[in-house]
Amino acid sequence: MEMTLLLNATFEPVRVIPWQRAITLVCLGKVELIEAYEQRIRSVSAEHPMPAVVRLRRFSRHDRRVKFSRANVYRRDDYACQYCGVRPGAEALTLDHVVPRARGGRTEWTNIVACCAACNARKADRTPEQARMVLRSAPVRPARLPVTDCDVAHESWRGYLDVA
Repeated sequence: MEMTLLLNATFEPVRVIPWQRAITLVCLGKVELIEAYEQRIRSVSAEHPMPAVVRLRRFSRHDRRVKFSRANVYRRDDYACQYCGVRPGAEALTLDHVVPRARGGRTEWTNIVACCAACNARKADRTPEQARMVLRSAPVRPARLPVTDCDVAHESWRGYLDVA
């Protein structure tokens, strides 16, 4: 399924949306088509190019705070265990409370890290110091996350994203 990059009026990437939503926004006049895929979308009464990149006609002050979620923690930690550095893939990662919940640790950006199952079991309900384990990087609330992962980005998006 093709996706569409949504840009703000200032050409800053906002998010990736399904092409169907982009067509709706084009028809409503809320966005302008910047780049299109080769495919065409046909309806009973009209034909449209499939949008690859669209830009909002009016500036949107979208919420820039990064939502706390498992997927965003994995993205912040680059899908790597923060104790041993292994990259087992998202399906094999777990979340670890640096200060365990049993000891008053909260579920928030500054207390959660991505962790492989082996390190999580080894650390158990202890702090990293008690378990003699070292964090590779301190957990922080990210200012922003990339709009998309590089493997999802289409060639036409490269001029608008922070990817090589």
